[in-house]
Amino acid sequence: MPASIPRPHYVDRSGPDRYTGSHVQSAETIELMRESSRIASDAMYTAAAAIAPGVTTDELDAVAHAYMCDHGAYPSALGYRGFPKAICTSVNEVICHGIPDARPLEDGDLVKIDVTAFKNGVHGDNCGTFACGDLDEDSRLLSERTHEAMMRGIRAVKPGREINVIGRVIEAYAKRFGYGVVRDYTGHGVHTSFHSGLIVLHYDSTVYHDVLEPGMTFTIEPMLTLGDPRSNVWDDDWTVVTNDRSRCAQWEHTIVVTPTGSEILTVAPAGLAAV
Repeated sequence: MPASIPRPHYVDRSGPDRYTGSHVQSAETIELMRESSRIASDAMYTAAAAIAPGVTTDELDAVAHAYMCDHGAYPSALGYRGFPKAICTSVNEVICHGIPDARPLEDGDLVKIDVTAFKNGVHGDNCGTFACGDLDEDSRLLSERTHEAMMRGIRAVKPGREINVIGRVIEAYAKRFGYGVVRDYTGHGVHTSFHSGLIVLHYDSTVYHDVLEPGMTFTIEPMLTLGDPRSNVWDDDWTVVTNDRSRCAQWEHTIVVTPTGSEILTVAPAGLAAV
């Protein structure tokens, strides 16, 4: 990492400080998040453009890492609770938090790239699911519908509603196709804190009653599976896989609640399709 790029406070520590501030962010913070979120999105799509049979996930990591550094941003994942790489790359049955490595991608792989960028003291976080070569129809539709589930969750965001409306909408859509909805991993508040403590479930629940307010910033990131959504973690303490090894897709945006709905901060680069 270039010495000129500021690191988040948690780097070289066992974990981040507990966030105790407001879930509502100032206009100044939100404006700064637009830049970090744009860098995160551009880095993700730049890495995705390198996906091809024979390319390793280490190579994808290097592409995203270089992009963030070139734009004055720090890869938020690097050093977060000891995570060793700049991005997460989760292939096929890996739900999330996959560590980039020397495994060559194969034709037909379903590749999830999760990128968070830290710049000017704030984070922007996003994830997308991409095809390596020719994807089977079930996997293609899983990715497409997971993206639509995310967008439906985003469209459900309005001031005055409880945050659990997001999960209710996402699960109702996923059930139409018989998909599993991962419950163990959630969306979260993001801004000056990578994970602020605000919880965004992707399934129907009345556990959380936070009322949405203008200025709240958080991620919506549903993970849908072709089979059983229950999971286990590998011995590396990071990689999460489906118990039945069924494939999983994930899409994620960082959003801000506006007076009339929401705004996506991790906007896809011009000319690129969402799926």
